[in-house]
Amino acid sequence: MAQVRHLLEGKKVSGVVSIAPSAPVLDALRLMAEHGIGAVLVMDGQKLVGILSERDYARKVVLLGRTSATTPVSEIMSHEVVCARPSDDVHQCMQVMTEKRVRHLPILDHKEVVGLVSIGDLVKAVIDDQKTELRHLQDYITS
Repeated sequence: MAQVRHLLEGKKVSGVVSIAPSAPVLDALRLMAEHGIGAVLVMDGQKLVGILSERDYARKVVLLGRTSATTPVSEIMSHEVVCARPSDDVHQCMQVMTEKRVRHLPILDHKEVVGLVSIGDLVKAVIDDQKTELRHLQDYITS
């Protein structure tokens, strides 16, 4: 099974999309829309301090009557961030995401954030791996 580092190499959004904790939620939403992503890392300089997802927005702004223009990201972000390493395999990450009930997993290499994978990225990798295995089995049977 593929390692997370291989997923990061093939992602459309390269690098790390992040926002400061003091930024208004509206800026984070614009950033997510601009990059076509469902979560953004919250960084204080080079340090990961949280993650903000569309789910955080829906539950902590919309449902509580706050405004995205005046609410800072730090007030609604998830502070406890579950992370993975580039050497972790896809199945390990899927298991962690299922157990912790998260949809996005920041990837840290020696405390440096090097990327972010979503549950969709992991599912796609599993499907691609299964297609390749099936093709190999079909070739073996027909040869």
